[in-house]
Amino acid sequence: MRNILYILLLLSATVTLKAQNTKVTLSGQVTEGSTKAALPFANIVLKTQKDSAFVTGTVTNNEGRFTLSDVPSGKYVLVISSMGYQIKKQPVLLGSLNAFLDVGTIALQVSSRALTEVVVTAQQADGLNSKMDKKTYAVADNISQGGGSVLQAMKNLPGITATQDGKLELRGSDKVAVLIDGKQTALTGFGSQTGLDNIPASAIERIEIINNPSARFDANGNAGIINIIYKKNKQEGFNGKIGFTGGLGALWEKQQNLPGIRPQYQRTPKLNPSLSLNYRKNKVNAFLQSDLLYTETLNRNEFGERIYDNGDVIRQQVKRNRNTSYATIKTGIDWNMDEQNVFAFSGLFNREKIIDRGDIPYFNTDLSNRRRLWQFLEDEVKYTATATASYQHKFKQPGHVLNAGFNYTFHREDEKYFFKNILPSFTGEDSFKLLSDEQVYDLTLDYIRPLKYGRIEGGIKLRKRNIPANMQFFPGLNSPIDFDAGGLAEYKETIPAVYGNYVLESEKFELETGLRVEYVKVDYEVNPDHNTYKSDGYKYAQPFPSLRLGYKFNSNSKLSAFYNRRVDRPNEVDIRIFPKYDEPEVLKVGNPALRPQFTSSFELGYKKGWDKGYFYSAVYHRIANATITRIATQVPGSLIIYNVFQNAGRSYNSGTELVYQQSLTEWFSFNTNVNIYRNTISAFTVENKYPVPTVFTATQQELTSGNIKFNGMFKFPKKLEAQLTAVYLAPDIIPQGKVGSRFSIDLGLKKQIQNGRGELFFNGNDLLNTLNIKKEVNGNGFRLITTDYYETQVFRVGYSYKF
Repeated sequence: MRNILYILLLLSATVTLKAQNTKVTLSGQVTEGSTKAALPFANIVLKTQKDSAFVTGTVTNNEGRFTLSDVPSGKYVLVISSMGYQIKKQPVLLGSLNAFLDVGTIALQVSSRALTEVVVTAQQADGLNSKMDKKTYAVADNISQGGGSVLQAMKNLPGITATQDGKLELRGSDKVAVLIDGKQTALTGFGSQTGLDNIPASAIERIEIINNPSARFDANGNAGIINIIYKKNKQEGFNGKIGFTGGLGALWEKQQNLPGIRPQYQRTPKLNPSLSLNYRKNKVNAFLQSDLLYTETLNRNEFGERIYDNGDVIRQQVKRNRNTSYATIKTGIDWNMDEQNVFAFSGLFNREKIIDRGDIPYFNTDLSNRRRLWQFLEDEVKYTATATASYQHKFKQPGHVLNAGFNYTFHREDEKYFFKNILPSFTGEDSFKLLSDEQVYDLTLDYIRPLKYGRIEGGIKLRKRNIPANMQFFPGLNSPIDFDAGGLAEYKETIPAVYGNYVLESEKFELETGLRVEYVKVDYEVNPDHNTYKSDGYKYAQPFPSLRLGYKFNSNSKLSAFYNRRVDRPNEVDIRIFPKYDEPEVLKVGNPALRPQFTSSFELGYKKGWDKGYFYSAVYHRIANATITRIATQVPGSLIIYNVFQNAGRSYNSGTELVYQQSLTEWFSFNTNVNIYRNTISAFTVENKYPVPTVFTATQQELTSGNIKFNGMFKFPKKLEAQLTAVYLAPDIIPQGKVGSRFSIDLGLKKQIQNGRGELFFNGNDLLNTLNIKKEVNGNGFRLITTDYYETQVFRVGYSYKF
């Protein structure tokens, strides 16, 4: 481990952070001191500790129980009195970590009796929560990214980097678990992340970034968790919201095509209608959220040069025009059967249709000779359906609950590829079809009980997951396709898990500690006639501890330390045995021998708050064993490069993050974020087995990288708001190479109309059209240098109306 000190000169950018006050429910029971019998109709009064001002009050019920709801965090004195009994005064602290606190049983005596003083502290909640382990952002406040996808809405959040292939990195790592409403689904991937560039932001209420998850969460995702919360209204009566967004992208060419291929997409349309409906009456709340996102996109426009040690040089372009139609409906009903029992049922259906038209020409150095032109048409349809049922039993003590849930997911991937292989001497036509059906069953049981100074949590979870996949190749004339690599494959996963968590809070100190134990069994059965791979699998039982310690200097200043151990398991796509031919000379293929990556994380964070802003800083260090990454190798005698997933030894990620938010005036506020880290990838040796065994050895790589973000909010007269966002991403390393720097500026305007019921907005992404991705990969006898001029500049206008 290396100690790295960073002097940070600039500060970061996120979305506007909304201040909110923590509310606590305080409960307890009053008894008669000598008989221990319940004491009904006792008076309960809560006063401020500082000046004894009245805050709230109630009386005990027939069982002697009382509840004081929605009390702001702070220091108070609880006064309990009843005719004929001695008045009791008990200082009590309502802290920032628990929504429910139980003072336990309070016995009233005939004779007076001194009580030991108890203390609790206040919270200042905003985008960064009081535990400093989670940041929360409202999507509606992100004006500069409104109307696009969830991926676009998240790219200017602190610590997040959007990658070229539609994924997110947290603090320099793409090993991020993405949840929807707290659950893993096929929409965003089980254990990995997929599809974020297609989920419409119009469907989302808020986004949570959890850098240091507790043991309550699944153990996967070493960089942390991103939790996407769908919209769900609970207002009384019938209400809703309707909206429509339209936009255009790729208004001009960033880089002209190489000779002789079909045109790039230009002036690409973006359409996003959305509808939210909600009805709540008495004990029932029903909701519906429906969204359609249709886009045409220049999804990839990568210009590259392959330079081989034998002197060969190939210039190429990978151009992909994409049409995407993404429709989602989420609906459900909540039924409060009585005060103690609540049932909730919901379902989500999604259909994603993708048409890709690609051109990949291969030329010599001066473009005088085209060696090959590969054209493809991909016709892909994905269906996802989820059904969720949950039950909550509320015990008589507020916050004392038992939760049970069942979640079922079905996901179908139906792909058809048609290829035209144009060479000087002939033209060949090939195709393949992939059909994959994924079914996942999750059963959970969670128990929470408030204590006098905290709470205990515990639970169990069982997952069964099954993915049969069938790839059939149909080779044409002189086909270059490896049709013997097709056939059947089936992924089977079983994961039972149990966890426990304990939270303790005093006036100065906080403790949250937990342990999750998971047993994982994975079987991957492949076609026995496959020319390279055989059936494989793994199993393990591992502990995943988590620890958080906090020290409060005062109500606005806190220091916290974190530790957790997490895992990143290979996803089915990572071990899939079928080669992917959307780029025929730089192929991608999975690896059934891939094993999990285990990571230990350490972090020290400090937060200082004041009336109109706050400052947050953190230093972190991650150690990953069996790092999962793609390794590119060249087979002797061939110019084709094969990208195969491997466990590439140990890697380290050490860095520091700062967030600063300030309201300077009534009309201007800003937040900035700086994240600087040093990535280290130790030397490693791996063997790519496909198509023939090839050994690759890499020396140690190190580089200091990071990102700087700025986000400014302006409030003008007549309910007009503006947001300016700037993002700079420094160069970074990747296994076998590096990625270049990137920079973009976004601008958004929003105006409320129709007495606040209507809203108009306009925004532009990457105004200067500067966001290009440059990469360099060094392999065994070759160097690949690429720049992707894909579509990043988009302008949108939208309207929504609440009713």
